[in-house]
Amino acid sequence: MLHCPDVFCVDPSRAEKDVSVTSTVRVFAPGRLHMGFLDLNGSLGRRFGSVGLTLEGIGIRLSVQHAQELTVDGPQARRARYFAQDFLDKLGCEGGAHVEIHDAIPEHVGLGSGTQMALAVGVALSELFGRRRSVREIAALHARGQRSGIGVGAFESGGFVVDGGRGTDAAPPPTVMRLDFPDDWRVLLILEDAGSGLHGEQEVAAFQALPPLSEALCAHLCRLLLMQTAPALAERNLDGFGRGITALQRIIGDHFAPAQGGRYASTRVAQALHWFEGAGVTGIGQSSWGPTGFAIVASEAQAQSLVREATTLWPANGGLAFRVLQGRNKGAQVVTT
Repeated sequence: MLHCPDVFCVDPSRAEKDVSVTSTVRVFAPGRLHMGFLDLNGSLGRRFGSVGLTLEGIGIRLSVQHAQELTVDGPQARRARYFAQDFLDKLGCEGGAHVEIHDAIPEHVGLGSGTQMALAVGVALSELFGRRRSVREIAALHARGQRSGIGVGAFESGGFVVDGGRGTDAAPPPTVMRLDFPDDWRVLLILEDAGSGLHGEQEVAAFQALPPLSEALCAHLCRLLLMQTAPALAERNLDGFGRGITALQRIIGDHFAPAQGGRYASTRVAQALHWFEGAGVTGIGQSSWGPTGFAIVASEAQAQSLVREATTLWPANGGLAFRVLQGRNKGAQVVTT
């Protein structure tokens, strides 16, 4: 049985704690790009506001089954166990579960590994134990989406997602815009084999230390999104979309430069992005705190051609790797048996 993760329709004939029907739950949670913030000023009562894109071909794949106690195997098992125990404790679930992580998103590289793991584990256990909660309720339980709602939006619906920023409560920011990403366009990821972006206490400290962005620049970012980037995407105008994303990235990257050492966190990724721009790619940037960079191109053929050229400049032992992915226009997948 396939469930849409943001619905969780409850069968009224099934008691809340009845766990006899579901024996295995499988979840796929897609990775995402965080393409930048819209309002780092907050004078209107909301702060942050994020722009992001859901990715096909990279994500967290896991399965859960009933067990006498909680056990977790696979990549990033320690992190998954933390989220699983947290969920079981907060909902008062009796009994244990075996969680098997089959695939994971690389940690702390800007692709949403933490939020997607928390949501995937929470949704799987929610279904397994008959304690169904919405994606946003599970995000709040795990304290995810405190600044950005892009991970939650990617899990719920996929596509190109914009959230409305953090308000006065602890709820994840609402999704205020969602557009399909063209099937023929490609996302070229630039991955560094070492290093990680700011996260945890360092990330919190960076946000506290950075000054507010001016109201004028925040207004310009919102205009870039509403009057250039989003309309261009709706019209499948790659040049307009790419120029809008790159302009947004430059402003946000320069604002974060004191915390991450420059417009981009990685010198090598920055060099590759500069090369892609010189090769005619209009949409480039860094996802979240990096170090992962991205370039948006028109087709699979163009992406593969660029990768072949880039690989001669940054071979396998040169510290960078390149992946070609599609955008994903649907959210997480949840299957129960």
